[in-house]
This record gives sequence, structure tokens and C-alpha cells, in this order.
Amino acid sequence: VQLQASGGGLVQAGASLRLSCVASGRTFSSYRMAWFRQAPGKEREFVARISRGGTGTDYADSVKGRFAISRDNAKNTMYLQMNSLKPEDTAVYYCAADQDSKIWDATFRSANVYDYWGQGTQVTVSS
Repeated sequence: VQLQASGGGLVQAGASLRLSCVASGRTFSSYRMAWFRQAPGKEREFVARISRGGTGTDYADSVKGRFAISRDNAKNTMYLQMNSLKPEDTAVYYCAADQDSKIWDATFRSANVYDYWGQGTQVTVSS
């Protein structure tokens, strides 16, 4: 699968952005999906993940209550609604996909699990 992330930009603190990740192919619903981010000089970190059907979600503590992950399998698209943005949210945001059949547990917070990655979209939040 090929992933294309978009929707990033430069915003002020407190603003909102919605990121999108469009997947190629006809088997999008078979992939577990996630968002990660990487700030300059830091390791890539988990942001949120979503189950194949979209009913299961999980968030990093740093974004819980502010970000919402969702997906539309009919449109082969995953979203990340980001509200109340903070300067510390500044990073390149990546979408990722995994087709593994393992139990969808906390290991899916690790970037190493995911086989497919989008190119990233820059989010910059000014104070």
C-alpha cells in the first residue's frame, strides 16, 4: 500500500488542523493504521492508532483529549483532527499502516511494527 499524508501547515497555538492520509489499493480496511510524529532532534513518537474497522482507538497521553483519529474505509482515508494545538506539537507527522494479524495490543504503539509509511506532513505551531 502507498500512503500520502497531507493537511499540515503553520498555525498559532490553540488552533486546529486536520491531517489526512490517503491509501492506494483496494484493501485499506485490512490495515491497522497509526499516526506518528518526529520533531527535530527527537525520535519518532507514537501519536494515535486505529483499528481496521475504526471502532478501536488509542492515543499518546500528550494528545489525549485534544486529537481524534478516525478513518473512512470507503474513501481509503485516515484522519487526525488536532485541536488546541501547542508549540510542542510541532513536528513532521507520518501515517503508517500494518497488515499483521497479531492481537492489536500496545506493541502497535511502536514504529517498528508498521510496514508502510507516508512521506510526512509538517505541522508547525507558533506561540
